[in-house]
Amino acid sequence: MLKSFFSFFLICFIGIAVHAQTREELQKQEQDLKKELAELNNLLSQTQKTKKLSLSQLAIIKRKVAMREQLVNSINRQIRDLDNTIFLNERDIYRLRRELDTLRVKYAKSIVFAYKNRSSYEYLNFIFSSRSFNDAIKRITYLKSYRRNRETQAEAIMQSEQLLKEKIDLLSNNKKERITTLTKQSEQLKVLQEDKKAQDQVVAQLKGKEKELSTQIQNKERQRQKMQQAVTAIIRREAEEAARRAKLKAAEDAKRAAANTTKPGEAAPKNNTASNSNITKSGAISEPLENKPVADRPYSALESTPEGRETSIQFEQNKGRLPWPVDRGNVYVPFGISTVPGTKLTQKSDGIQIALPEGSAVKSVADGEVVYVGEINGDLAVFVRHGKYFTSYNQLSTISVSVGQQVKAGSLLGRSGKSIDGEGAIIFMISNEKAAPMNPEVWLKPRR
Repeated sequence: MLKSFFSFFLICFIGIAVHAQTREELQKQEQDLKKELAELNNLLSQTQKTKKLSLSQLAIIKRKVAMREQLVNSINRQIRDLDNTIFLNERDIYRLRRELDTLRVKYAKSIVFAYKNRSSYEYLNFIFSSRSFNDAIKRITYLKSYRRNRETQAEAIMQSEQLLKEKIDLLSNNKKERITTLTKQSEQLKVLQEDKKAQDQVVAQLKGKEKELSTQIQNKERQRQKMQQAVTAIIRREAEEAARRAKLKAAEDAKRAAANTTKPGEAAPKNNTASNSNITKSGAISEPLENKPVADRPYSALESTPEGRETSIQFEQNKGRLPWPVDRGNVYVPFGISTVPGTKLTQKSDGIQIALPEGSAVKSVADGEVVYVGEINGDLAVFVRHGKYFTSYNQLSTISVSVGQQVKAGSLLGRSGKSIDGEGAIIFMISNEKAAPMNPEVWLKPRR
């Protein structure tokens, strides 16, 4: 009985620990969601200072609704976890009471038996009536174990009573916590309804300003095209410069090889330069032999050095895990083609447009080299090369780096500026060596 009691006690303890850990994780998630909601409220208040309805305001409100729904779901999971904990505790209390009753009955019987046989004569008679000395020893051992058993029963009863009291107190706390959580749920549901009403109002207002929105989208489309032209020109320039350096290096290597193999008085071997430098008849550079990568990696002039190739591979390996270029902010225009809610208007983006307070720190998402700083389309921009990949940070108010500077992931590049709508925002893009834009949100780690 005592063994089963301790086993039951251990199971109860483990169950309590597991549920406590789950609630702790849910409560941490709740705090994270509330923190993000506070940042969104701050961001929304800043965008509303312009007194001009914009897509960024709608995106922030939509994000708020989504976060609020997650918060409500987190609270609902806490309630379900508490309900389950309360059920388990009530079941444990029922078991403990039954076991305690059983222990008390058995202990009472042993006390009655001991009282009826309390005479010392009875004990002596029980021992001396043994048939042999060994039998007497066994009877003495039995009497001792019987006495220890009664003491153990008494100890088990006290432990059961203590555990039962703790369980009852825990159950009471669980019920109080459930009431508090239900109150929080009710409050968040009210705020969620208010957020949804605000979202519907903004959508209705945007629908009524479709003509104005169309003009904004046209302006952004012209901005996008100019930006893409600049991206293409910068990447082409970098590729041509890398090819030129690779060609010069191959020619120098060929000259050194020819000088080492030519003996005094003998002519240099024919076609030695072409064979060592891998220069084709058209004058194009193929991949240098000493730089040929493992697993037949496609050659790129931007990876003609081991360092460039290593940087590219590191960038690829971190796909889906790259840090965000800003510590906080909200994506209000996603990558690709998106539809403006409440209208038939569509817009195209070669990167992601992030709304955030003006003057926020903008950081590099990976190790690389700054290849351009300056003005593009009236906005300050920074381009960083990561092997054969490029990241660009546009709509900055200040720049903190210079061309040729090596930066690490998290290095400060500058401060955020304003969008053409007059609100705090940046445009972040990722491109490959062909200047083809790639979806940044696929490369960046999840925000939560």
